Amino acid sequence: MENWEVTPLWFTFQMITIIGMNMWNERYAEDGFAYGTLPNDFLKQHASRLSGPVLNLAEGEGRNAVYLASLGLVVTGVDGSEVGLRKAGELAARHQVTVHTVVSDLAVYDPGSERFHSIVSIFAHMPPDVRRRVHALASSWIKPGGVFLLEAYTPAQSSRPTGGPRDPEWCMSVASLRRELNGFRFELLHELDRDVIEGRYHTGPASVVQMIAIKE
Repeated sequence: MENWEVTPLWFTFQMITIIGMNMWNERYAEDGFAYGTLPNDFLKQHASRLSGPVLNLAEGEGRNAVYLASLGLVVTGVDGSEVGLRKAGELAARHQVTVHTVVSDLAVYDPGSERFHSIVSIFAHMPPDVRRRVHALASSWIKPGGVFLLEAYTPAQSSRPTGGPRDPEWCMSVASLRRELNGFRFELLHELDRDVIEGRYHTGPASVVQMIAIKE
């Protein structure tokens, strides 16, 4: 007998995933690079803290992964959009570096235990249940002493027209990161307002949370 208590929920989740991937594929299919080709400012400021191999979450068109690869790091970028990662490959070729890419929905992605020395999450906004899953597993993906570097929009950003999710539940905060990330020591964790100038979709005053955490 079909389980009607489970199937509709599974179907709804699959439809949300498909719609979301279609949206990102359409955005990344536009001319140029949606978020520019330069690395995120916070990542660039603290890149010396990272060692490879590095896992870049929701890497999109590859600007941050290509930057880290240009520093000599081994980098894997994971994203659900094959269009975005194809452009990441083109950007890497333009800069004559290698970036490994994995097309995968973060709702199911699992690279295995202690595969990476660093994890980078730059504006990697996702449905709350998916985010909590990724954050719960992050400590298992990274080696002891490894670094998790993150910048994301806070719920205060959702009312601004300068980028980020419209739904505050998709955003992050100091409090939510403390709840969701276990097995890490927070070396830097704060919220602030700053100008974000990253392509045509992230430009203007923004409310962000920034984090550097160490796997214990």
